[in-house]
Amino acid sequence: MTKTDIRPVKLPPEKAAAAAHALVQVGSYLAAHQDLAEITVTVEDGDYEPLALPREAVELLATMLAHLGAGHAVSVVPSDAELTTQQAADMINVSRPFLIGLLDAGEIEYRTVGTHRRITASSLLEYKRKDDQRRREAADELTQLGQEMGMI
Repeated sequence: MTKTDIRPVKLPPEKAAAAAHALVQVGSYLAAHQDLAEITVTVEDGDYEPLALPREAVELLATMLAHLGAGHAVSVVPSDAELTTQQAADMINVSRPFLIGLLDAGEIEYRTVGTHRRITASSLLEYKRKDDQRRREAADELTQLGQEMGMI
């Protein structure tokens, strides 16, 4: 197993503008060539051969450019990567003790390696998706109650 580095990358404002500009170019190319399963990229300076990329990789690049261009930090983590409890806590922005409580309560799948817990990124993201959905439903219910009571 390779060590997973989840440190986010955040661009300085002057580079964020370049990312936003690149997103426009990549996005318009993808939109104009929807039938292509492979995108060929050529570097203009140097004697490099054209690089053929799977469309999915270019779409992922476009997503990263959108976030970076908006000033957000981005991390790329393989879905089967095994995270330490601290890495997992950092990814969902909670404390490590709170995360361990979630693990012990069965909210997030994990496995133990010796005495250490390991959480797959896919299990963590599934928990986050479900938690976000629960929060949205609770907020919608509170909004509806507020409307019924004439408070909103």
